[in-house]
Amino acid sequence: MSSFNLSTSLRRVGAIAAALLAPVVAFAQEAAPAAAEAAAAAPVPDKADTTFMFVSTLLVLFMLIPGLALFYGGLVRAKNMLSVLMQCTVVGATMMIVWVIYGYSFAFGGSESAYFGGFAKLFLAGVTVDSTAATFSDGVVIPEYIFMLFQMTFAALTPALIVGAFAERIKFSAAVLFSVLWATFVYFPIAHMVWDANGLLFGMGALDFAGGTVVHINAGVAGLVGAIMVGKRTGYGRDMMAPHSMTLTLVGAAMLWFGWFGFNAGSNLEASGGAVLATVNTFLATAAAVLSWCVVETLTRGKASMLGAASGMIAGLVAVTPAAGIAGPMGAIIMGLAVSPLCYFFVSVIKNKFGYDDTADVFGVHGVGGFFGALATGIFASSALGGIGYADGVSMGGQFMTQLTAVVITIVWCGIVSAILYKVVDAIVGLRVTVEAEREGLDLSSHGEAAYHTS
Repeated sequence: MSSFNLSTSLRRVGAIAAALLAPVVAFAQEAAPAAAEAAAAAPVPDKADTTFMFVSTLLVLFMLIPGLALFYGGLVRAKNMLSVLMQCTVVGATMMIVWVIYGYSFAFGGSESAYFGGFAKLFLAGVTVDSTAATFSDGVVIPEYIFMLFQMTFAALTPALIVGAFAERIKFSAAVLFSVLWATFVYFPIAHMVWDANGLLFGMGALDFAGGTVVHINAGVAGLVGAIMVGKRTGYGRDMMAPHSMTLTLVGAAMLWFGWFGFNAGSNLEASGGAVLATVNTFLATAAAVLSWCVVETLTRGKASMLGAASGMIAGLVAVTPAAGIAGPMGAIIMGLAVSPLCYFFVSVIKNKFGYDDTADVFGVHGVGGFFGALATGIFASSALGGIGYADGVSMGGQFMTQLTAVVITIVWCGIVSAILYKVVDAIVGLRVTVEAEREGLDLSSHGEAAYHTS
């Protein structure tokens, strides 16, 4: 009897449970196809695009170390060689840490502000192996980690570019501290304004494919302000201050050209035709600028120099950067031919006229080349000139004015904030070394070692 009652009770419990679970089961059966459909609709990173971005990221690192370090190192006197290598290396390493702590969030944190990315991605919060970043094509994404790293190399390289303007007299601690402050209050906001979908200049329709405003105008203006505020090298205009190794300068310049393919083509974010166009333009504009600088020197000085060829190489790379995936190949050649005479004029005439000591011509090449490239992008984007064309309803004149507005905003923001930050750094640690340390050379006085030893 008890056995019969237990069976009956169990059957009743089972019936009740089935009745209670029936809506849950029905909901799950209805939700499963929807979930599967949503999962299928979510874009998945393509392995080819991901690999392409890996390679591009490493190429940009190669631009900084050893490329930029050797380029600048060859341009200074032998007693300051290691100081420049150290500044480029440590500034770059410092910026990598700053970038993952708060720089990525300040630039691309998802804020709707036109000037600031926000705090949502501090310490890379929410960035995982499964999170993705959008590209320029609908439905195409790449892993967010590789996007973060690619942008990190830009953030590491740009402050290091400034170092060349006040090389041979800046305190090591001042160079590093200024780089952190400058990136925080200049680079990250400008990067957000130009490259984030909510950014001020992005919303205006300003074109900057790979960093004409964000990297080169920014670094050039900050370098000019720094060269003036740090002051001239002791003995400038009297002592011989020729580059100690044009061999290393050319090696560094060649490494920069090589790495620049990652810089420009990688900014396409996909292994597609846009990346190939950026590669073509990076070849052609640079080659044209090398030849153009040699011609200008031959006409003005009677001889073409290796320093001129290397300078033309960098000028061409700078000029084509904002237009790399936008202009056509013939437009890139014209940009390369035109930028060298302009930069040469600033390096050989304007600098001497105003008397500022820009050691590695950061303003004359990166700043002026960046101005020219950003404005020329507005012209050579025209489909009539072989470019990819303007947005609907935008004319060449309209685009040019947008580019000019972006350039002016970048110059004003960078110039004013940089001047303030140099003052802050000077108050905290002091900007330049003593005259005695400068005469001895920063290699020994700041780092206790020498680049070269004679037996």
